Amino acid sequence: MQDHDTSLVDEIDLLDLVSVLLKRKWLIIGISTIAMVGALGYAIGSLLLPPESSYLPNEYTPKAHMLINDSSSSGGGMASMLASSGLGGLASLAGVSVPGGSTYSALAVYLAGTNSFLDSVVDKFNLVERYEIRKSVRAESRKALKEKLSASFDEDSGVLSISFTDIDPAFAQSVVNYAVDYMEKRFTEMGIDNNKLQKENLEVNIQNTYDEIIKLEAESMNLDRATSRGSYTTNGGSLVLEATRIKRELEAQQAVYTQLKTQYELLKVQMASETPVFQVLEYAEIPDQKSGPSRGMLCIIVTFAGFFGSVFLAFVLNAIENIKKDPVAMAKLKGIKE
Repeated sequence: MQDHDTSLVDEIDLLDLVSVLLKRKWLIIGISTIAMVGALGYAIGSLLLPPESSYLPNEYTPKAHMLINDSSSSGGGMASMLASSGLGGLASLAGVSVPGGSTYSALAVYLAGTNSFLDSVVDKFNLVERYEIRKSVRAESRKALKEKLSASFDEDSGVLSISFTDIDPAFAQSVVNYAVDYMEKRFTEMGIDNNKLQKENLEVNIQNTYDEIIKLEAESMNLDRATSRGSYTTNGGSLVLEATRIKRELEAQQAVYTQLKTQYELLKVQMASETPVFQVLEYAEIPDQKSGPSRGMLCIIVTFAGFFGSVFLAFVLNAIENIKKDPVAMAKLKGIKE
């Protein structure tokens, strides 16, 4: 009997709620419609204005991807590399001083948030003027850049992603690609990728040796011509001796060139079978689709907010009306006022 009474009370309460909603249905419909139309007008208005003056402009977020090879990273080895490059303090801050737990990916993410990196981007693209920063220029420009620049690492794939959001898609692409080049340069400067650094050094030495060989060959040809004419040097020495000396130097340079070229080709074979520590997989492209804002979602949220707000208002108005009809409640209110 008691359960029957409880269910009856619940049914009556539910009917009361429904009756209130039906009674105030035009209020609910009106407020919800106004909210929907207002949100729609707000969204359309933002599209009609130029991006630089719009209160809700389209934003674009190009993204670049780099492969970070953590397989060869170790606490001692990585920390020693950083120490040798003058970044020993950075090793501990980046979480690379603990043997067995350090990763190049953690270092890459850390570098993307350093002041030197942020200041480099700010100065390169004149973000102080672009964002109209007038006070605390360095601190505020770094803060503004951090809000738009993002660096994240996917542990499953080993891919580091860098993105930047701006209303100008071409500008955003330039910032991202500059950040990628900066990161690659920093990894090279720290000597973390030894094979890559060795390859670059060999390329420089091979080119220098080749240039020296070309120079000696030209001198040898000139001396051969002079010797065939029986000429002598200004100090009286025979050109034959000078030609012999140049020939010996040429043979030495050719031997050095052959050795360097052999090392270079062997290193290329070795690098082809290994994954470099830092490898650019994909540079950022100019996006042709906006990343935000979602005007459709904004309209939906505002419409639902208007609906629930109108329902709440309907119950408030109904409660006020019931209080006015209750003499006991009105008497209590008069007593409180007095």
